[in-house]
Amino acid sequence: MRYIMLIYMNEAEAASISQEEQQAVFAAYGAFTNEIREKGIMHAGDALQPSSTARTVKVRDGKLVSTDGPFAETKEQLGGYYILDCNDWDEAVAWAAKIPTAQSGRIEVRPIMEMG
Repeated sequence: MRYIMLIYMNEAEAASISQEEQQAVFAAYGAFTNEIREKGIMHAGDALQPSSTARTVKVRDGKLVSTDGPFAETKEQLGGYYILDCNDWDEAVAWAAKIPTAQSGRIEVRPIMEMG
């Protein structure tokens, strides 16, 4: 079954770390990504631009409303995702725990609904 790992982090905190710390985080992500690719369970994964680049879209009474930024004001923002093919919840949670941001942010794990 495929699971999406939604990576939430505090963008302000991430922006305040030193260049050396940032390089260490990127290296940890590189190692994690290489590991799941080598295991053959990675379907997709990307980092996202900061939430300040987002637009939220909704339609109400037939009218499009588009606003700058994410829907909710929160301390953590969606920073990226992975889609992994795991045997079960236990395996999905174990992989989510290995994502570097699990140490400072949080990872939401959700099964992907298979259509058809």
